[in-house]
Amino acid sequence: MITFPNAKINLGLNIVERRPDGYHNIETVFYPIPLTDILEIVPATDGTTSLTCTGNAVDCPVESNLVMRAYRILEAQYGLPPVEIHLYKHIPDGAGLGGGSSDAAHALMMLNTMFDLNLSDADLAAMAVKLGADCAFFIYNRPMLATGIGDVFSPVEVDIKGKFLLLVKPPMGVDTRTAYSRVVPAVPSVKLDEVIAGPVSSWDGLLVNDFEPSVFAALPQLWLIKAQLLDAGAQYAAMSGSGSTVFGIFDNDKLAEAAADTFADFATFVLPL
Repeated sequence: MITFPNAKINLGLNIVERRPDGYHNIETVFYPIPLTDILEIVPATDGTTSLTCTGNAVDCPVESNLVMRAYRILEAQYGLPPVEIHLYKHIPDGAGLGGGSSDAAHALMMLNTMFDLNLSDADLAAMAVKLGADCAFFIYNRPMLATGIGDVFSPVEVDIKGKFLLLVKPPMGVDTRTAYSRVVPAVPSVKLDEVIAGPVSSWDGLLVNDFEPSVFAALPQLWLIKAQLLDAGAQYAAMSGSGSTVFGIFDNDKLAEAAADTFADFATFVLPL
């Protein structure tokens, strides 16, 4: 069985408050995008479960990989037989795009289907959140307003169909824990779902990512990328998650592709929305 785990972007990200357990309550819109990895799972031929990764380098021990951890959760509860897992990484790591989380969520869904476990989306999401706060989103994989630690979802309408997305991923990464430590939580003055209901042209200055001030101060090149995207005609530009990917939303593919040409030193992806 084969599937194509997709990435996401964050449309707005408000860090609302620090919780007693050390996590943070947030408010964000997760939006799925058509940038994908490739995940294949087949019955093991030698009686041993294995994970092989190709494509972008994955600096992670096999047993710590979220895909293997997803398998182990179901194996422990349902006695799954051994499988061979093949993962081709195309989504950049440490990019704020949720690639690892998506791989894990899609692994849970594939194993559920392969072995007729009959688990509901809610069941799978409850398992996925143990692997990462945004992992559960990919079980539903449609635009969602996420609250709590990013694991409480409600569907949301976002009017960006027909537009084009340019992702710009510079080589530097951002440590998520460090990014959180530099943010001062605050309740936003305007509700995110109210902002997102408006046209893209109205988002600038209202749809904000609370990580940007501290991350941009530490990595001013990311601020420059955002400014260049806006100068190139993006209707809206922002950092996704805690970075380091910065994205712009354009009216058409020609504008997006012309803007991509200005970032020749970075990884870029032009995608339809």
